[in-house]
Amino acid sequence: MANSINPNDSKLYLLLNAIVPLITSILALRPIIHHSRPESIPSDATHHDSANFLVLTALAVITGLYLLVLNSISSSRFIARLILSGAIFLLVLPILNPIVNSFSFQLGGSSFSFIDNDDVEVHKELMGTETQSVNDFSDRELNEDVFYNSLVKDQLVVLGEEHSTRLLIQKWDFWLYYVAYLCGGTLGLVYSNNLGQISQSLGYKSDISSLVSLYSACSFFGRLLSTAPDFLQSKMHYARTGWLALALIPTPIAFLLLVSSDSKAILFTATALIGLSSGFVFSAAVSITSELFGPNRAGVNHNILITNIPLGSLLYSLLAALAYEANIGNSDKVVSRDGSMVCIGRDCYYETFVRWSWISLLGLTSTSLLFLRTKGTYNRLEKQKHTTEITLLKSFSSYDGN
Repeated sequence: MANSINPNDSKLYLLLNAIVPLITSILALRPIIHHSRPESIPSDATHHDSANFLVLTALAVITGLYLLVLNSISSSRFIARLILSGAIFLLVLPILNPIVNSFSFQLGGSSFSFIDNDDVEVHKELMGTETQSVNDFSDRELNEDVFYNSLVKDQLVVLGEEHSTRLLIQKWDFWLYYVAYLCGGTLGLVYSNNLGQISQSLGYKSDISSLVSLYSACSFFGRLLSTAPDFLQSKMHYARTGWLALALIPTPIAFLLLVSSDSKAILFTATALIGLSSGFVFSAAVSITSELFGPNRAGVNHNILITNIPLGSLLYSLLAALAYEANIGNSDKVVSRDGSMVCIGRDCYYETFVRWSWISLLGLTSTSLLFLRTKGTYNRLEKQKHTTEITLLKSFSSYDGN
């Protein structure tokens, strides 16, 4: 958008970043305020939701690829305006999605059902049977190993149980989750905030805009990848906390790559990996908070969780600044326009990358422990769901036979 107005004005880009989200939020405020929750869920609501989910995800992928591929050729104002017109068209398309879905369902319904029609009834059945399954969890199933007993101590036994603030901060699972977010997603966010300074110190000042665009694009696709558990739930069952652990693996790999080399290829590769990882964490965290600590208080509990963002930003930026200032005397000194000294060389961020790699490994360890503590709960829920579905099918079969 900035290139379509004035490609040479960097201040315009910052101004649009401040104004466009504000205008968009104001336009979206009215329908959100006047939205009322339906008293009853229609029988075909799950079909509509599944179709909408697929269509919107496909549009998001197309829009992301469109902007990622064509952004590099938007050097002239005319080409930038053409690309902007196409982007606006893609962004407006979701408005037509409910109309298309309504028309398609009137013609005969959807051939794809991401969520079974009976899932709502199955969920109600699960709420009644889950508590019973917890009571039936006998002590003989516990291993006498000290590590195992400490691992399962005070673990969650029911998904979706509501947690008050007091109960939340008393749970080990919450603090493992908190550390995982602090040492994963927040660390990636701090890296992106320092990306310009990092690239300048490594000698790639001319590639700053490309690196920022790459991080933004990979973060976007990382958020889309967070929908993988929902797409694959009918084919394979895997705890959402396990997906979170997998998503944090690229971050320590990226920082270890930065420690090993300061080449441009490594910098771009590490930036892409960190963008994918942090984007996945930011998007998946909302669903995980709701599943682990209850949907009704998910907003409050998630706000408590993301208090790690300002704390982590302050801590990680301070560590980077201390290392940067300590190494500025050992590097070539370049006087910037405002008279400040700029650290140039690999040593400027080498110590920071080492520290960040250890921090990211701590986050991976924390989320792995969270997965080990919660996978049993996810497995019991899946077994209870399967058992309930079989019971309902048998009930329907006997009813039809009579």
